[in-house]
Formats: sequence, C-alpha cells, structure tokens
Amino acid sequence: MTKIRKLHPWRRTVEIGQGVILLGLPFLKIKGESALRFDVPSLQLHLFGLTLWMEEFFIVLIALIFLALLIILITLLFGRIWCGWLCPQTVIADFTSFVDKAKGKGLPAKLIAWSATFLVSIIVSADLIWYFVSPYEFIARLIEGGLGNIIRGFWISLTVIVFLNFVLLRQRFCATVCPYAKLQGSLFDSKTLTVAFDPRRRDECIECMACVKTCPVGIDIRKGLNIACIHCAECVDRCATVMSPKGKNSLIGYFFGLPGEDGRIVRQNVIMIGTVTAAFLVFLIYLLVSRMPIDMTVLPNYVFQPRMSAGGSVINSYIISVRNRGREDAGLKVSANGIPGDIKIVPDKVLRIGAGEIKKIPVYVSVNNPEEDKITRDINIIIETVDGDKYMLTRKAHFSIPEGK
Repeated sequence: MTKIRKLHPWRRTVEIGQGVILLGLPFLKIKGESALRFDVPSLQLHLFGLTLWMEEFFIVLIALIFLALLIILITLLFGRIWCGWLCPQTVIADFTSFVDKAKGKGLPAKLIAWSATFLVSIIVSADLIWYFVSPYEFIARLIEGGLGNIIRGFWISLTVIVFLNFVLLRQRFCATVCPYAKLQGSLFDSKTLTVAFDPRRRDECIECMACVKTCPVGIDIRKGLNIACIHCAECVDRCATVMSPKGKNSLIGYFFGLPGEDGRIVRQNVIMIGTVTAAFLVFLIYLLVSRMPIDMTVLPNYVFQPRMSAGGSVINSYIISVRNRGREDAGLKVSANGIPGDIKIVPDKVLRIGAGEIKKIPVYVSVNNPEEDKITRDINIIIETVDGDKYMLTRKAHFSIPEGK
C-alpha cells in the first residue's frame, strides 16, 4: 500500500492544472492559428502548429487508435486513475462541491449554489465551443452582438445540459451514464491498481462510516470493489484522518491487485498492449514527420491533344492541381523528366501558391526527337519549392506520341 497519507492536495493541484490547460489552450496560438481547434467551415484540424485537411484525416484516425490503445493500457495498469484525477466530470464536480454543501441548508443557499454552477456552466460550454470557433472570434462577435443563431443555440443548449448535469447527476453520472465506467470491468485484471479496503486490518475498523459518508457516489468501499467507484481517494484521506490519532495509516489505499498480494506492473498482457500502443505511436510520428505540406494531382488536358510542333517536337499538355496545405505562401518550380530527349516545360517560371490555396495550372511539356518505339511513355511531372523548407513532389503521367510522326 502507498504511504501517502493525504492525496486530496495532490488531486486538487492536478485539477487546477487541468483547468488552466483546458481553458487556456483555445487562446494559445502557434504560427498564427489556434493550438488545437477543428475549423468546421474549412474542415481543417489545427493541431499544435500543423493544419490537417479532410483528405489527411487518416492521420487523425491513427491518432485516435493510438489514444484508444493508450487508454486501455493506462486502465489496465492504473485502473480508473483518469476518472478520479483527470476526468472533466470529476474535476468540475469537485470545483462545484458547494452544490453538495448547500443541500439541507435551505432555498437561499441552494439558489446561490445553483447560480454559481450556472455561471460555471456558461464558461465550460463556451470553452467547448472554442475548440471549434476561435475564442478571439467568439468574444469579438459576442461583444458586437453578431454571434449567430447556430453558435448561440449550441451555447445555450450546452449550458443547460452542463448545468443540469452538475446540479442533478454530478458524480452519479460516472456510475450511471458514462460508457467508460461500464468498460472498466473488461479491462481490469488481478494486478490493476485499485482503491480498496485492506481486509487484513478489518479488526481495526471502528465502524465510524466516515469512508461511506465522504464517498461522492455513496458506496461502501469496505464491501469490496465496486464498479461505481471512481478512485477519487476521498475515502483514503478520510480514513487517514480518523486513524491518524491512533498512530495508524489509513485502512483504505491504492493497491496493485488485492491487498496483501504481490502486484506486478510488468506482466504479459501489459507487454502485449504496450507493444501495439508503441507501434501506433511510432507510425503516427512517422506520418506527421513525413507529411508533405504541398500536394499535387496531374490530369491530362483534354482540350489540348498531343501534337507536333513546327520544329519537330512532340507537345503534351496536362492540368496540375496544386494544393498548399501549409500556413505560408509557397514558390514552386515545375519540371519534368523520365523520357529521353530534350525536355522543355511551360510555364518555366516560379509559381506562387498562397497558404491554403488550391490552384489548377495548365502545363505544356515538349520533347525534342523522342524515341518512337512506343506510342505512350511514362513521364515524371515534378514540383519543388524554391524558398523556405525544401520539398519535392513527383507524379507520373502518360506522354503520348501522335501517330504518323
């Protein structure tokens, strides 16, 4: 059993830190954009300096799979540590504990507590919206009175839902509604970290019921593990307060496995899930590092059929669709290779593509005296940046030689 006697101050420090992060993150800007925000009109995900477009959402899928595996791994190792220490439901319930204290104190006390909770609900609901609408835009439009019916409707609806949740359900949400709580039983094993009553010291229990009275979900931890337990450790500290005058540690604590058993963190299922989780993390990092901010598609220009020039060169035309997925303008140079002969391309000047812009450009490729053993040959169309970070992208296309040349 752990020797920490008071866990509440540590939990409160973690909760304050989480509150600062969740409320402050929408205001943080990296390279001129929100650190974390999904922009609905443009279907772009701004992710700590990266901007992912809809066609790149396979990266988000890999990230979600990694997070799901990480949650399974953490749950397998540390049980409901998320529920008790980091879950926003628990954090906000702790910060609005005055709702519980107002019960039984009359209507004025309840009205004050409900009003404070309503104010918290307004802020929490706005913060949720800020992960889709920049808070700078949200606040400016709110001041000007131009928030819009959709955003205003979402804000009102979320505020009502959050308010009712933290006035009526509170921690009971974890035991009755939360799907993650229902999933715990299938993820735990005999060595998972749990909050438990030590049955070896049952004779030392004085039946004060302090652990039951302080439990936010109203369970009796002395009766064994319960799916409703959120591992908030309030009972650990409360029992420690009762046992401290006797010079004894709390009868309740964190245990790896059942109290008295030798719990091991490293075990077969942990190694298996940890390995798969690490593999997805490496794959995700690879996708992010190898991601190209420039994308190109090459299509034949059907308006301009392959033909011979007066000088004897064969000319093919293509439409290249270039998308700049970066946050800065890009200068691009187009070239071609892959077939024998003197290759020329028009335009041969630097093309400017604005940040987030898609531009379709007709290009003309001429080859002087190409080999005639094939009517169609593969050619490489290349674009490369000329300023900033250097990127080069190659796409194959068909180069046709007119019959009768």
